Amino acid sequence: MTLLYNAADLHIHTIASDGTASPEAVLSYVAEETDLRVIAITDHDTLEGAFVARRLAPRYGIDVIVGCEISTAIGHVLALFIEQPIPAGLDLATTVNLIHKQGGLAFAAHPFGALVASVGRQHLLGPERIDLDWHMFDGIEIFNASLWNPANNRRAAEKAQALGLTPIGGSDAHDLAMIGYGRTMFAGTSAADLRRALQRGETQVVGQQWGWRGVVGALRERLRRWNPLWPVPVR
Repeated sequence: MTLLYNAADLHIHTIASDGTASPEAVLSYVAEETDLRVIAITDHDTLEGAFVARRLAPRYGIDVIVGCEISTAIGHVLALFIEQPIPAGLDLATTVNLIHKQGGLAFAAHPFGALVASVGRQHLLGPERIDLDWHMFDGIEIFNASLWNPANNRRAAEKAQALGLTPIGGSDAHDLAMIGYGRTMFAGTSAADLRRALQRGETQVVGQQWGWRGVVGALRERLRRWNPLWPVPVR
């Protein structure tokens, strides 16, 4: 029997945190402009955008995973399949325990990314952290499309392979155009199928980095959101 593989983007932000698009706009874009049928909304330290997206998802034929990018005391963690908010600023082990206590899955987000809070670095531009118990995680984000240095994704992939941890990929999209740039491939069609694949370590990761076009586009959209008078470029 030939397995049907599909793609999910497991790292998307909305205006509920620092994204530039509403949950409804994200769903519309995914349905009309991509082949994704499973996404995770992972706003920073809030579930509000994810709840809205899940409620609206049936209109668009999309499965939405309620998630969150949680700010721990040493870096960011992606929580998937959760229902209750988890406070920011807790130590890493406590955060992961609270994710697991409510049946969620915990992944190290962009663990070696520079200039962003990453659990694998001692500080933003520092060396790799050597005191981290990686086995507390359910997996590692081995491809994050927003990272400017490809070596940081390669290091994450090496770590996941060495430790036998489930790999995931995500776009870390903060604006619509970047959605789908990082993908987690899985056998099946639904969020339930994806969860099983994540728990079994049966995922593959593909993607392309934002590049300067994506970075500039995200910055322009943020400036336009903060300042309605920001000039719109002539095309």
